[in-house]
Amino acid sequence: MDRADAVGGRRLVTAEPVEAAAPGGLSRRRRRQLSLGGQYGLFLAVVVLVALLADWDRLRANFANRDVARDLFPDIITVGLRNTVVYTAVGFGIGLALGLVVALMRLSPVAPYRWFAAVYIEIFRGLPLLLIFIFITVGVPLAFGSPAPGGAVGQTGLALGLAGAAYMAETIRAGIEAVPKGQTEAARSLGMSAGRAMSSIVIPQAFRIVIPPLTNQLVLLCKDSSLVLFLGIVLEERELTKFGRDLAGQVGNTTPIIVAGVCYLIITIPLSLLARRLEARQRRGRR
Repeated sequence: MDRADAVGGRRLVTAEPVEAAAPGGLSRRRRRQLSLGGQYGLFLAVVVLVALLADWDRLRANFANRDVARDLFPDIITVGLRNTVVYTAVGFGIGLALGLVVALMRLSPVAPYRWFAAVYIEIFRGLPLLLIFIFITVGVPLAFGSPAPGGAVGQTGLALGLAGAAYMAETIRAGIEAVPKGQTEAARSLGMSAGRAMSSIVIPQAFRIVIPPLTNQLVLLCKDSSLVLFLGIVLEERELTKFGRDLAGQVGNTTPIIVAGVCYLIITIPLSLLARRLEARQRRGRR
């Protein structure tokens, strides 16, 4: 349909776009609608087929047995969940402190510091975390004559911290570099030393920038704490994965593993939602 407007004595004629018909007489929009409807229909058909073929009584008995789940409480909370939180918190604390040091070394004008930080980051980001756990439990006693202090908490925290520091260092470095240079220049003009400006002005702003990725790193460390099952730990030191695995073997049922997974989700889902909300808030603040 044509539309005419009088502008400055001239007539401008514009034509509304007409969607070309695709071969077969269907417009592109209609074909997209049919394709989307077909995908929804296929998904629904697969769900219905699985629901009809599944042996729900057997699945309920082996994966959601109420009696087995009831016997897990309160130990799965007071032992498994508590130890998971403790291991994660210790590992995150070590990783954050060490990551800050490595990030500052990465930005240092002293070349050996930069080299050391670069090598550390590449090594611990490239090694499997399980190998780091094995090194902490086997290599540290051989090298120093005694295991890492703190028992399972110390060993797990050190392994998680060494690995997490490599990732946190790069995150913190990016946050420091994201702080405008004018902040440092303004602080120096007020008579602050370079170290004082970094600790009082730059680093606090950098941490506000990197809180969302650090929260994601906390979620990863929480899941990685499950590798403690490869350590020689006593019953009271078990975290969720070790707790669920041991109980599943004892009762011959996978319900303890499912309950342990739900406990992990209780920790990780709120942290993931928090990280996404913080990221969204930062995006709105930059507009």
